[in-house]
Amino acid sequence: MGEGRMGDGDLVLAWPRPASNWFEAAPVGNGRLGAMVFGGVRTSRFQINDATVWSGDPGGPARALADVLAAGAGPDRLAEVRQAVREDDHRRAESLLMSFEGRYSQEYLPFVDLWMTLEGGGDASYGGRTLNLDEGLVSELVQLGGCTVRRRTWASRPAGAICVEVVVEGGGIDDSTVDMRLELSSPLRVVHRSAGAAGLTLGVEVPVDGAPLHEPDVAEPLRYGAPAGGGYDPFAAAAVRIETDGTVTASDGAWSVAGMSRALVVVTSSTGAADHWARPADLISSATRKEHLARATRAAEAAVADGGDELLHAHRLDLRALLGSAGLTIGSRRSGTFDVERDVLSGADEGLVATVMFQLGRYLLASASRPGAGPPANLQGLWNADLRPAWSSNYTVNINTQMNYWGAETAGLPECHEPLFDLIERLSRTGADVSRELYGARGWVTHHNTDMWGWALPVGMGRGNPSWAIWMMGGVWLAHHVWEHFEFGRDLDFLRDRGWPLLRGSAEFCLDWLVDGPGGRLDTVPSTSPENLFVSWRGTPESLSYSTAMDMALIRALFAHCLDAAEALGLDDPICEEIRAALPRLRGPEIAPDGRLREWAEDHPEHDPHHRHLSFLAGLYPLGQIDPDRTPELAAAAARSLDARGPGAMGWSWAWKIALRARLGDARTARQLFLEATRPYSDDPEVNVPVDGSVWGGLLPNLFSTHPPFQIDGNYGIMAALLEMVVQSHGGLIRVLPAVPPEWADGSARGVRCRGGWTLDLTWRHGELVSLTIRDELRDGTRTARLRHGATTAEVTLGAGETVLLGPSLNVRERTASR
Repeated sequence: MGEGRMGDGDLVLAWPRPASNWFEAAPVGNGRLGAMVFGGVRTSRFQINDATVWSGDPGGPARALADVLAAGAGPDRLAEVRQAVREDDHRRAESLLMSFEGRYSQEYLPFVDLWMTLEGGGDASYGGRTLNLDEGLVSELVQLGGCTVRRRTWASRPAGAICVEVVVEGGGIDDSTVDMRLELSSPLRVVHRSAGAAGLTLGVEVPVDGAPLHEPDVAEPLRYGAPAGGGYDPFAAAAVRIETDGTVTASDGAWSVAGMSRALVVVTSSTGAADHWARPADLISSATRKEHLARATRAAEAAVADGGDELLHAHRLDLRALLGSAGLTIGSRRSGTFDVERDVLSGADEGLVATVMFQLGRYLLASASRPGAGPPANLQGLWNADLRPAWSSNYTVNINTQMNYWGAETAGLPECHEPLFDLIERLSRTGADVSRELYGARGWVTHHNTDMWGWALPVGMGRGNPSWAIWMMGGVWLAHHVWEHFEFGRDLDFLRDRGWPLLRGSAEFCLDWLVDGPGGRLDTVPSTSPENLFVSWRGTPESLSYSTAMDMALIRALFAHCLDAAEALGLDDPICEEIRAALPRLRGPEIAPDGRLREWAEDHPEHDPHHRHLSFLAGLYPLGQIDPDRTPELAAAAARSLDARGPGAMGWSWAWKIALRARLGDARTARQLFLEATRPYSDDPEVNVPVDGSVWGGLLPNLFSTHPPFQIDGNYGIMAALLEMVVQSHGGLIRVLPAVPPEWADGSARGVRCRGGWTLDLTWRHGELVSLTIRDELRDGTRTARLRHGATTAEVTLGAGETVLLGPSLNVRERTASR
């Protein structure tokens, strides 16, 4: 089968048949354009997304804020809410808070479908398809009469295009060519279609409003029409250009070639939303529809002029440089071609499963999130075929968006983090208006849900349960990613120019959001533990309280980051004094009488003891405030809390539990959870199951993680959690093999990035460390790293850019100076 030029050590997934549905198709992406490659003998589908094709428009967040203010929400009503919460008057508090809820954030939508039909004499058969996880190449082999047809598909970041190359190898003079037909369609409103000898173009209108699937009462769930001012045109253009050697014709909106032995097909796009994403402050700069069609066409023509060899070469250089920066192998198998059903989903070799899931997570992040390409990876990454996807396929920022990026730094993909910072900067602008007008606070705020336009309000349409709708810490948790990016790379320019303004603005909001409480405490009121409920003293399930464990953990982390950032930048900022005054008044994590960590400020029993969210354990992971060494009693309470929550039940919850267990050094349970999370899902993936965990999810035939619905955070989270089992670097200490189970007796990791600007390579055999290499990536004078393996702790001093090889007892074996 034609994998192309597979490199030594490449990890390749294989499927013997074409995809019969979307959950069997193979993903490719370049951060802007993504495609699900179905494959096929005669007709094959390439379902294509553009990261900027969203319902809504740039002015949506501001109009929604005006609506909630007109309904009476604001600082005065907030004071009434706080009084009701303090008096345990839950019904009144909820009633008042309904006016704070906007309608909903917008939907990430499908874009176009490219249909390719191959015709040749005689019988046809399919030789299978592969996906190379080291270079992002889908390869297929088709027998068509006497011809062998090899088709390769990739998403080129350098060219900004989806590329499909078809090569025919004939068996004789009469059967050395095939015919091919291309068509372009869209589930959106098509307003322009053209076909000519050079290729195809399609223009679509994008809905100006898209209601979530979970809001069935919206009369017009997808509404087209002119937006309410701002100069934005909801238009998107796609262009297809082809280079071939056959006889070309075009008619009825389709492109055809007869007698072809080769073809290069490229697909490009241009959208009004992309203009806005690139220049958010300039709302009147959208190109005309004619200009969008011309832009897409020029991009496609430029790409096809490069030729297939050059396009693939540039793509390989680009993606291999990114994906080759780090790796993790559990067991002995890393390179080769593995049948997904037989070798991975069977679970026969769990080391191989772990190796595949790690590299797949990295591949999916590199495919969905690239600097300057578009918005960050959403609930489905870059890939969505539904006009009304689950949860709008947007950004849920009470866990899911954050989990998408948990592994970006450790797994050697820091540049993939950058689109998230673009979104956070947008939220710092829209969220500043919400903070000021809705809460009378400085800084900026974001709640639990957002979109590419920067929605910062609560959602819920005035009837959403506060357990998920009313949570003011979304921006605070997102700001943690800004600090993490600095912690790993120590880039002072990034911290000064991008990080500090975001951290400072979030801290301003928190300082103003905190109110005086009993005993001199500072409290957050109202406060929820995302999506969970407690049982009140009346016996009723409730969500509204004060100073939940997650609120306090996030604010403490943010305040500490601000002080550290100011010190690193040499700033004398008045906000630091405010933070120093507030920090001692914040509640710390507390242990309930049953030995578990408190989720709420009071000892409320959970309404659902096995709830999927683990918000109150964020202090353990990812925030690193709780640690078995530094806070053993709190760590033991966290372990009891996890025991009570139990196993299961969906990808992102499994991933969080694995990472939490890894932080506790509980390798056995981490492994068991991983095995649960990577079982094949055997029911209908099109049927969404309850979110309460009563039905367990698993992996789809293309290894996407599903509950269902499919959410890519499970894939990204598992990748991050696996690496957490192998290397940890929080709290100023690098821990080596902290939670590797005995069943994973052999393995290796390379390019693992650690906080402080260190990179590790390591190998272990028979459960014992064989060698460890640490590199100083900062090249900024002599520095000392603290490392621990088992009971051994060592301090290793490295010169600028130096590399040191250590033995099993962390003894220095060899030093290599910077080159």
